[in-house]
Amino acid sequence: MVNNTINKVGFLSGLISFVSATAYVAVQLLQLLRILPFPLDEILIYGTSFCIVIPFLLAMLALHYVTPEEKKIWSHAALNFSIIYSVFVLANYVVQLATVIPMKLKGAVEEIRILEQTPHSMFWDFDALGYIFMGLAMFIALPAFDKNGFQKWVRISFLANALVTPFITIVYFYPIFSEKLLLLGFPWAITAPLAMLMLALMFKKNIS
Repeated sequence: MVNNTINKVGFLSGLISFVSATAYVAVQLLQLLRILPFPLDEILIYGTSFCIVIPFLLAMLALHYVTPEEKKIWSHAALNFSIIYSVFVLANYVVQLATVIPMKLKGAVEEIRILEQTPHSMFWDFDALGYIFMGLAMFIALPAFDKNGFQKWVRISFLANALVTPFITIVYFYPIFSEKLLLLGFPWAITAPLAMLMLALMFKKNIS
């Protein structure tokens, strides 16, 4: 009964994080194509990002609880990195949604300039560290999965997303930012939602 509860939490959380990540990718594309007007573009980009965080964290918590005792060191490390990811990005998203966007709408941009997420700003770095730690969480979790059965595919999807992390790092920290540079991190748009979906499906299979 306890395991079923954990697997249900993991499945639902993983599914929500997958849907949220997919929505984020869609919004990012619309934003790059200049289809969304302000403030809708920023509300949606930070809002969908916000919706990834808690479900992802709960899915990784559930992973830790279903991991065999001899492998828990890896799932525990992954959970810790997921917490670091959550703290950095939540701090950013709350500031952007609750402070920066409302102040922009009031025409008081100069008062909150330091809080705005722009390339190489403080909250830009917060966002960068968040997604780097998400990638590290998936990388350190690899030994927690079996190398056969369905877990093998979850492991591969986690590895694929972890391998994108160096490119994400370049996108964020390269001295000169451009929208073309974003293409370097585009594989994340596939690997991150896929990894979340595969994790959710693993929990679903555990239930059945």
